[in-house]
Amino acid sequence: MKYSKEEVIQYVREEDVKFIRLAFCDVFGKQKNISIMPQELSRAFEYGIAIDASAIAGFGDENHSDLFLHPEADTLTPLPWRPEHGRVVRMFCNITYPNGNIFECDTRSILKNAIQKAETSGYQFFFGAEQEFYLFKLDDNGNPTKEPYDNAAYMDIAPEDKGENIRREVCLTLEQMGIWPESSHHEEGPGQNEIDLRYSDPLTAADNAMTFQTVVKTIARRNGLCADFSPKPLENKPGNGFHINISVKSSSDAWDMKYLIAGILDKVADMTVFFNSTESSYRRFGSHKAPKYISWSGENRSQLVRIPAAIGEYRRVELRSPDPSANTYLVFALIIYAVLEGIENKLELPAPADINLFKADADILSRFKQLPGNLKSARAAAADSDFIKKYIPGAILDLYCNQ
Repeated sequence: MKYSKEEVIQYVREEDVKFIRLAFCDVFGKQKNISIMPQELSRAFEYGIAIDASAIAGFGDENHSDLFLHPEADTLTPLPWRPEHGRVVRMFCNITYPNGNIFECDTRSILKNAIQKAETSGYQFFFGAEQEFYLFKLDDNGNPTKEPYDNAAYMDIAPEDKGENIRREVCLTLEQMGIWPESSHHEEGPGQNEIDLRYSDPLTAADNAMTFQTVVKTIARRNGLCADFSPKPLENKPGNGFHINISVKSSSDAWDMKYLIAGILDKVADMTVFFNSTESSYRRFGSHKAPKYISWSGENRSQLVRIPAAIGEYRRVELRSPDPSANTYLVFALIIYAVLEGIENKLELPAPADINLFKADADILSRFKQLPGNLKSARAAAADSDFIKKYIPGAILDLYCNQ
């Protein structure tokens, strides 16, 4: 349900809400929040709530440390795991300077700008997120271990699959929050799981992806476990992917899906540091269905981009290189810009790679460009990219490339 400011104030009063969490994220996608009491809600809507930005990565230093959070009423959702009496709700926020100007390193606003550019150009984007995670046991002191919760394999069932109840609780919690899972199952790794969310507009999809990780981690802890979304939690086991399903609608029908794919392939190396922001991200590439080469095909899961088997409105393009360490707002914004450039410039699509790249010989593989093989080369590609400099603020680019 979409709420107005007046409806939020009424909801808080009638539903015995005692804490309102104002949520945002740093430039690397780590979620943050500040809780306010109900009597501060009107002030938050009118003026914003001040935060010390100097303590948050990419948000400034002590000389200019005040930023303001402005909650968006239509993102209101209860947190179902909190008490029924004295309830807790959450809203995502826009971030501004004290003078009211949008803070340029607010990555949620960067995504909004990309959406606006797409709409002005006559295109409407939709994203569906598939995120993988491991469930690990805790030690006697409650600290995470690297001991998987089970040893089940792909799509196994109970009793081998011990994560079944966790996934069910996550899905039911998401539904209570107005987020609609499509499917869930055990993944290939021991203790590894996947839950797929239904597609939606880019901003909602990014907010939902952020919420999803919070819900999974919370439910796991309530069950005495740790949920790990890092790209490569276990050596020699499958990494965690963040597969992104992309579809585009046009106000006219004068475009072709091939430009969508061509735009992504053309800019993917430049974008990789934002899709894969940690050293361990690059240990995932090239094994267990994680891509290594810049290629595309139909249903082939050895490719960077594939077109899953689907009909009608469910026909889409799947990008398989990002991992859950990424800032989803930046990822979605860059994908939109890359696709728009592919469409506007009518980029030529390379021939499909209808082969298994994990089993191809060296001669065949030499014909394909590769994704950056480590964080250093990904940073260099972004730092040298006019495309990235055009859409990513210098302060964010500096943090990703020079830290």
